Amino acid sequence: MLQGNLARTPMSDSHESIETTLHELRIMTADTEKDLDTLQQKQEMFVFQYQENLKLQNQLAQLQSLPERDPNRLAQEPLLKQKKMDLETVLQTEAQHLLTMRISLAEKHKQMFEKIKDVQHTVLEDELIQWKRRQQLAGIGGPLEGTLDQLQKWCEMLAEITWHNRQQIKKVELLRQQLPMKVPGNDLLPELNTTITALLSTLVTSTFIIEKQPPQVLKKETRFAASVRLLVGGKLNVHMNPPQVKATIVSEAQAKNLLNDNNLGMNETSGDILNNCGVMEYHKESGNLTVTFRNMSLKRIRRADRRGSEFVTEEKFTILFQSTFSIASGELVFQVRTMSLPVVVIVHGNQESNALATVLWDNAFAEPGRIPFAVPDRVAWPDMGKALNSKFMSANGRSLSLENLNYLAQKAFSGQNIQIDDYSTIQLSWSTFNRDPLPGRNFTFWKWFHGVQELTRKHLRGPWNDGSIMGFVTRSQAQDLLLSRPNGNFLLRFSDSEIGGVTIAWSGDDPQTGTSQVWNLQPFTGEDFNIRSLADRIQDLPHLIYLYPDIPKDNAFRSYYTPMSDQPLPSNNGYVGSVLVSRIPQIPVTNCPDNPSTPGSYTPQYDPQSPSSCPPSCGSIQSDIGISNMQEPMMNDGIADYDFFDEDFDFSSVTLDDYTDPIQGFIPDVPMEVMEELLRGFEL
Repeated sequence: MLQGNLARTPMSDSHESIETTLHELRIMTADTEKDLDTLQQKQEMFVFQYQENLKLQNQLAQLQSLPERDPNRLAQEPLLKQKKMDLETVLQTEAQHLLTMRISLAEKHKQMFEKIKDVQHTVLEDELIQWKRRQQLAGIGGPLEGTLDQLQKWCEMLAEITWHNRQQIKKVELLRQQLPMKVPGNDLLPELNTTITALLSTLVTSTFIIEKQPPQVLKKETRFAASVRLLVGGKLNVHMNPPQVKATIVSEAQAKNLLNDNNLGMNETSGDILNNCGVMEYHKESGNLTVTFRNMSLKRIRRADRRGSEFVTEEKFTILFQSTFSIASGELVFQVRTMSLPVVVIVHGNQESNALATVLWDNAFAEPGRIPFAVPDRVAWPDMGKALNSKFMSANGRSLSLENLNYLAQKAFSGQNIQIDDYSTIQLSWSTFNRDPLPGRNFTFWKWFHGVQELTRKHLRGPWNDGSIMGFVTRSQAQDLLLSRPNGNFLLRFSDSEIGGVTIAWSGDDPQTGTSQVWNLQPFTGEDFNIRSLADRIQDLPHLIYLYPDIPKDNAFRSYYTPMSDQPLPSNNGYVGSVLVSRIPQIPVTNCPDNPSTPGSYTPQYDPQSPSSCPPSCGSIQSDIGISNMQEPMMNDGIADYDFFDEDFDFSSVTLDDYTDPIQGFIPDVPMEVMEELLRGFEL
């Protein structure tokens, strides 16, 4: 978008057009109001003159009852006849003028109603529908839909203009009743009355909307909230007799029936909702007429018979809000209702992921004006990529890259033997998305993606936003990348084999062959990070030196290390706490931090004041060559565990500084064998 006032977005142009049209309609309404006042005055004058003509006619009748030679008759009859003739001429002229004015006013109203219809269509079918679409996309991570204040302003202006015009039509009808006159050709008044009433009805029923949607994954017997707003309530004085709103849950089939027949199924439900009635309240400061349901709870649900292979979490419901109110002292009665976005009902937390898949597919790919709740069975991969990116970015901040999306495409279509680099023309089916398991796995593509998203949201958000987690990369790609770098390089990728897992891949020497190879740690899950964070685990492992390609690990993760002050302190009951530290048995540290050639540094997190922790050995190798994640307390009932001590360890590169606290100036408890070997190399 260009800077300054020269550039206008399509949205701003649309808004300006609406504002301009509404301003013109106000002027036109004021103009027809003046015409109507003039018409009324003309008609009142016509009626007065008509009554004068009747008086003259009565006077002539009385004179003509006198003898023909009567002096009074002879004197007054010619004058009265001339006066009556002149007045009838005026009445004929005025009657034609009145008829012309009525026709002209009707034409003005017709043109204005067309203009009202057009701008109302723009507001309701374009702007309001777009707001609802943004609200729908916000449910899967899209930008927030924004406030309804601008829409309410337009709708209130429309309500005011429409109401004034309807009052004018009513006034014209009254004038016609007072002075009936046959209109030549097509009489527009009945059509105008029908049109303006229909416009008002459409405006009222369309602006009864859900401002805050209920949760789309709705757990039974769990409290939830929603709010409903009538955008024209303030202008039409609906708040003078506040209407009651009722919420019910209906099935997809019942929702279809409601659209097909406005009078059908007002009391049909598919379950029972507690605290489902509320009275709309008028907020004078904002002019909003709303009702907020804060403590609704789904007590019971009645499910339909499932079709074919349809799962419970694919069945859609909707929360129906409905109300009845009147305006103009009961002259117009409106039955209004609005349906929420599709809702998936669950009874257990383990159903949530599948339910979210149904919600994402519906919110992302529903067409405007659809039959509830029809969605395509297949969608283009680029559209799915946008939906996944929106969802992931909303939860975790940083968006998915083109490489990430390409990786996801390869994973989604891995069971279809598609060997291409461009997925822009490939269609993804619902079955591939969340019915059929991935090849060799017992989970679907969506379950895997959702697990990664939740792991990142709960435990990895900071490093992900820093760009420290590559994440979406295959094992073979990780191997190629790491083997191109010196030993000690590592990267983090999401596990292929486990839902919600992340693994660390690093390059190092094979202890048996001495050749460089890539190792992969058993994936960490959220449960592991509840015990010890990713950053602390990376700090624990001296094998990890550079975050790919060349970032010292402390530079990447230092801000996420747990400070020592947050570690357990000795308690008053005679016990001391322990710190869990990650180590990798059997895999040697290729580039030990004490080696000057090793970039970066490794400082294990242990507290010299506490005997519950001690530094891990830099060169220890376990007899078991398997790779595992082990977090072991360095003390067990007050007895140190030194089973890892290596008798062949070279002490020539070890100094007392490794075992002496620089602040406290004391030497913690260390193995006697270590102390004896150290003391041989120093003069104390």
